[in-house]
Amino acid sequence: MSKQLLKLYNELAPWWHLFSAPEHYEEEVDFFLPIFQEHSQRPIQTMLELGSGGGNNASYLKTHFQMTLVDLSPSMLAASRNLNPECEHVEGDMRTVRLEREFDAVFVHDAVMYMLTEADLAQAVHTAALHLAPGGVVLFAPDHVQETFEPSTDHGGEDDGQRGVRYLEWTWSDGRQERCLTDFAIMLREKDGSVRTLHDRHEFGLFPRQTWLDLLAKERLAVGNVVDKFERDLFWGVKPYT
Repeated sequence: MSKQLLKLYNELAPWWHLFSAPEHYEEEVDFFLPIFQEHSQRPIQTMLELGSGGGNNASYLKTHFQMTLVDLSPSMLAASRNLNPECEHVEGDMRTVRLEREFDAVFVHDAVMYMLTEADLAQAVHTAALHLAPGGVVLFAPDHVQETFEPSTDHGGEDDGQRGVRYLEWTWSDGRQERCLTDFAIMLREKDGSVRTLHDRHEFGLFPRQTWLDLLAKERLAVGNVVDKFERDLFWGVKPYT
């Protein structure tokens, strides 16, 4: 992921919670929590989130766990600090960040989609496993796997009484089995009523289910996957005590 290319996570980060409102994440977190609780072999007090973005997941997870949030974008971390001032925030790449400590659980949401190659994904999985305490559980929640990817469109946006955002999202494939693209057409309404329009293209990696499971197993984790209510494949791994 290039900081220079992705407007959404840089110059548009102050608009993030109008683009993607925290309240839209509650239903997802309600699905994730039982997975952590069911598979963890230790009490979960601390959780590391890699690729935490604007902190929307953390705004719910922090009521259950002590959260440490890692993201590549300083601008998105600033947005998250406004929402989650009580959480620890660290600038870092999920492939290479090293905090030199372990957590009871590790969570990686859809930011993992920016891993474009199997080598990238292997690095992210290794980072998660390295920071996981024995008996702890890691959960990856990519938007798509290779077997189930379908082109789609979506739209959304919010107002805060002064500013507003509306966007059209178009996810498609250019024919490469291992990649997909999402184009965003984004309209921003300023306080003075002026509106500007931006385009932002994001490229994502698509991996088969077996690749996910193999990479987790390579880290000597007990692994599994589950399909959530949004028909997404989620992948979990538990670190053994020995």
